[in-house]
Amino acid sequence: MQRVEALSAATPAPVISDGLPQPQRWHAMLVIILGIAVAVLDGTIVNLALPGIARELHADAAHAIWVVNAYQIATLVMLLPLASLGDLIGYRRVYLVGMALFAVASVFATFAGSLGMLIAARALQGLGAAGIMSVNAALVRMIYPQDQLGRGMAINSMVVATASVAGPTVAAAILSVASWPWLFALNVPLGALVLALGLRALPANRVKASAASRFSAFDVLLNVLMFALIFIGADRLGVRGDAGQGASPWAWALLLAGVAVGFVYLRRQRVLALPLFPVDLLRIPVFALSMGTSIGAFCAQMLSFIALPFLLLDTYGRSHFEAGLLITAWPLAIVVMAPIAGRLIGRYPDGLLGGIGLALLATGLVLLAALPAHPTNADIVWRMALCGMGFGLFQSPNNHTIVTSPPPHRSGAASGMLGTARLTGQTLGAVLLAAIFSIWSPHDGKGQVIALGLAACCAAVAAVFSSLRTRQPLTGHA
Repeated sequence: MQRVEALSAATPAPVISDGLPQPQRWHAMLVIILGIAVAVLDGTIVNLALPGIARELHADAAHAIWVVNAYQIATLVMLLPLASLGDLIGYRRVYLVGMALFAVASVFATFAGSLGMLIAARALQGLGAAGIMSVNAALVRMIYPQDQLGRGMAINSMVVATASVAGPTVAAAILSVASWPWLFALNVPLGALVLALGLRALPANRVKASAASRFSAFDVLLNVLMFALIFIGADRLGVRGDAGQGASPWAWALLLAGVAVGFVYLRRQRVLALPLFPVDLLRIPVFALSMGTSIGAFCAQMLSFIALPFLLLDTYGRSHFEAGLLITAWPLAIVVMAPIAGRLIGRYPDGLLGGIGLALLATGLVLLAALPAHPTNADIVWRMALCGMGFGLFQSPNNHTIVTSPPPHRSGAASGMLGTARLTGQTLGAVLLAAIFSIWSPHDGKGQVIALGLAACCAAVAAVFSSLRTRQPLTGHA
């Protein structure tokens, strides 16, 4: 009897055709919120600690940056394979195994005695984070009834957006009272909590037992090589300053190798019924436009988030504390706007909501680039808030379209593409900013203004993509 009770306690919430009933829905969403928050947060939380890590582990800055890069690359290259695996064996399994791997990797990172060990642990963390993020949106689609899915996507978007920009603030709070290993140690009890709750609360989706035979290790390898080579090549072109000092042959070789692998990889995917890289979903016009919208918006966000501290600190002479408070107006506006956007989903077209939001974002970025020589804090705050309101209005409707436009059996692939678009846009934004700063110095203020202007252009292009979706059918067949 005790054994039966123990097994039933860990039994997943049943498969529900149209969402979970209350209170199971909130229990499941708590798991989603905690898991995605920690996975997204860890992408940026280490940035502030890099100088201390390099000093303590006797490494130079160029090598220490791989503590960040290893996490980002591992997450990016495995999002689509693990999303596909979720379609085949169940989203719940992929999510929970990813969370377990993330927690174990955090233990290794906490006790890493060398830079190499820390980088390896961070790569393992990134693999676990990919498991969490790859099926996150697919689980939200299962948790909420169709008529309330907009609210679920709004909560999810709000958590992702807030965690994306909260890394430095959380890191500063932790590092003010503890050393850098605690940045990773705190993930362990949190991961254990998510696992315990997830075993009870997350729903299971029905899968076909024979479907696993479609999962190709060779395609996974091609996917990893394509994203890794392009990421590293773009990083060396931009971040290393090659854009302003003559292009590095190695950087171009890596980039072109990634493109070549991608050509072969995507040609293979075109003929598959359930491709690992979901080219079938990209044939749905509204899905393809939503992906372009997401990449452009996150590129604009990353360009501005890295440029704004330079603008506030170097150009306008604000202290680190003041700059942090001023920038906080952006994520706070997202938190306020995301629930409103969730309620508007279904009443107005997603493409229209996203287009208006991105137009507000572009306007806010232009106004930030055109700040007067001696702006007051109020001048900066309302412009930041306008950007956050626009981003918050865009993100939930856009994610809603990405998740719901494919057929239900491709929810995992759509969820993986959602995360891939975000990381691709953020990576592109970081590389573009590095190239800008290698040509125009950030110390005289010109580089920041150009970066914000380019960010506004990216947001405007994304707004056009979003608006074009209003002319497309809401769903398609993959």
